[in-house]
Amino acid sequence: MSESTSGGAQSVGMDEIYAEAEQWHVNTGNETIHAKRIPGRWRTIKWLAASVWLIFFLGPYLRWDGRQAVLFDIPNRQYHLFGVTVLPQDFWMLSLLLLFFAILLAVATALAGRVYCGYFCFQTVWTDIFTLIEEKLEGSPAQRRKLAESALSARKVRIKVVKHLAWVAIGFVTGFSFVAWFYGADKLWQDFFVGGANVAVYASVVLFTVGTYVLAGWLREQVCFWLCPYARIQGVMLDRTTVVPTYDEQRGEPRGRMRKGETQAAQSLGDCVDCNQCVAVCPTGVDIRNGQQEGCITCGLCIDACNAVMDKLGRPRGLIRYASLDEMEGQSVPALAARPRVWVYGTILVLALSGIIYGLSSLATIELKVLHERAPLFVQLSDGSIQNKYTLKVLNKSSEDLMVSVSVQSAVPVTVSGAEEPIAARHGEVSPGIVFVKIDRTNLEAENMPLTFVATTTLPDGTEVEAIRESAFFGPKP
Repeated sequence: MSESTSGGAQSVGMDEIYAEAEQWHVNTGNETIHAKRIPGRWRTIKWLAASVWLIFFLGPYLRWDGRQAVLFDIPNRQYHLFGVTVLPQDFWMLSLLLLFFAILLAVATALAGRVYCGYFCFQTVWTDIFTLIEEKLEGSPAQRRKLAESALSARKVRIKVVKHLAWVAIGFVTGFSFVAWFYGADKLWQDFFVGGANVAVYASVVLFTVGTYVLAGWLREQVCFWLCPYARIQGVMLDRTTVVPTYDEQRGEPRGRMRKGETQAAQSLGDCVDCNQCVAVCPTGVDIRNGQQEGCITCGLCIDACNAVMDKLGRPRGLIRYASLDEMEGQSVPALAARPRVWVYGTILVLALSGIIYGLSSLATIELKVLHERAPLFVQLSDGSIQNKYTLKVLNKSSEDLMVSVSVQSAVPVTVSGAEEPIAARHGEVSPGIVFVKIDRTNLEAENMPLTFVATTTLPDGTEVEAIRESAFFGPKP
């Protein structure tokens, strides 16, 4: 009996899920969504957030100490970040940086849904730019649909050609700007248009040009539906306290259109007049009144559309607004500080950011590694003294070649061979050297004794820097 009841309850639950899914409208590519553009608060915020991507285009042209401020020089394995040069040996900081942004993305999703998708994602931003150009050339959504359905004409060909050329141009600028971060903006302008760049440069620009043109111009919201993995992952990050664009069903239902002479009937209706403006402005074509859906990128444009209609009707704004499920059901919403998830995410963010700051602040101009010869550990010379062999590796993290002097410090007198001349350390490279350290056997107080290797150099601006590395000296039992 209990099994039958359980099976029946499960069947009813699935029926509810299927009924809800049937209300969702997911464009599978059989139609082109021409979203309507209207001004509003969230449209303004969307443009302001998208303007962050200006850094992508303008960043390669920032200068610092006579060179490109940020340059990821992969061929030379040097990554210049303003006054700091990061080499592959310091790339543990990249792991922390990726962790920081991954957790930041999770925090944003847990608190406010897919705000990254709606306001910052490059696919969303580029698609918005592409459709803006389309609107300027082809007109309103109705005019664009009419043009698409019309017969081929000189006017139609002219408009389409101009639109697609503009899209290709944006794609080219995108690819060119991307490569400038790695190749160097000045050098890229000198080499690219005269055939002086390498094949990888041209291939990257072509790939980004075609990719941007196809993804933002043709696929558009289909990328969010079917290609973007984050669209799937974000679903498990939301909870009942997550703030997302939400339709106030209790206030809006039953919905219905208002007509003249039906004021009495209108009083029995909710605030939603079924104008479908929230659907018309949605870049993915979903109806927010059917609840949270896979296609919703939480851009808030439906809020602007609904508020504009409410203003015309003289009704309060907020029929569609950013709200959590708990808030819509009248439950108390816990403060941010009372949510365990916020504390966990916040702790990881602070630790990752602290590691990045520590790594950047502790970057030295030169780095010294000392490798002790292990076969044999020591050699007894004819005069009775004990000699150890060491391989030195000097990493020059600066942008200039340096001459590095090496000295050895010990509690007992030592003789150093091989360090008479400084090591020529090329910038961005590891330069090896071999030294021999000799200690009189009578001065050995144990089988091993601490040694300190000190590498010093003078920078072009006259600043002296040093790197210290501890090692050990081995000998026979005293």
